[in-house]
Amino acid sequence: MSRIEMAMEKAARLREEGAPREAVEAGTPQEVTTAPPGHEARPATGAPPVVPPERVLTPRHPFLVNILDPHSPAAEEYKKLKSVLVKLTDGERFKNAVMVTSSVPGEGKSLTALNLAASLAQGLDHTVLLVDADLRRPSLHRYLEIEQGPGLADILSGKAAIPDTIVQTGLGKLSLIRSGSHVDNPVELFSSQKMRALVDELKNRYPDRYIIFDTPPLLPFAESRALANIVDGVLLVVMERLASEDEVLEAYEAVKGPGLLGVVYNAACDTGHDERYAYYKHYQGQGQ
Repeated sequence: MSRIEMAMEKAARLREEGAPREAVEAGTPQEVTTAPPGHEARPATGAPPVVPPERVLTPRHPFLVNILDPHSPAAEEYKKLKSVLVKLTDGERFKNAVMVTSSVPGEGKSLTALNLAASLAQGLDHTVLLVDADLRRPSLHRYLEIEQGPGLADILSGKAAIPDTIVQTGLGKLSLIRSGSHVDNPVELFSSQKMRALVDELKNRYPDRYIIFDTPPLLPFAESRALANIVDGVLLVVMERLASEDEVLEAYEAVKGPGLLGVVYNAACDTGHDERYAYYKHYQGQGQ
């Protein structure tokens, strides 16, 4: 058993036994900030470390509206989505682990996850960890214009510890875990106790942090259904005129229940001259 697995199991056991938070944190691997030579690295607190200006990510994809044009009508729609999400999840028990998925490929789930995460990270109340859990077709690193590197697959396979995989973007309070190394068995990884222990560890490390998982489409692959049974909530992205009615209904049936937070209707047709819909027209025909 690897060090990370032992640490996560110990943390889960202490939490079940009602141990104080300090004891749980002492038994888990810590996210650390980098330190100059001769100085010890410090465990992370509720806020991510300050990223030097030269290391702040500068993505240029035009659909990353909450990063490039946060005052645009499209960005305002994501802010509304954020407000609804916070209302649905910020109750007596903070439901902070949310996965974003779709019924079929090409419905805009990854861009929805990224813009939603960016909107949450720009607020005052929450830090955000965005996890690329689409191990078959990862895209978040490309949208953010960084190289692929150690990530989720490496954590689950015991090749990397959590702190080794976290990228501080410098975009508000947004951190990223990439998909990581290629694996041939993502379904087995997602169905394992390691995945459940990892989600539990990420959920409980900080009281103010959202974890947003970008996952594969529901219908072609099975791993998203496995993850839906572990996270607190599911957002289903539906692009107008892409998935058929039967496909949407099948995806809905796969995740319906208390965990389904709602449906994000993407690429809505322009109805009249309301400029709020102008951005969504650009999605049509782009395969995003």
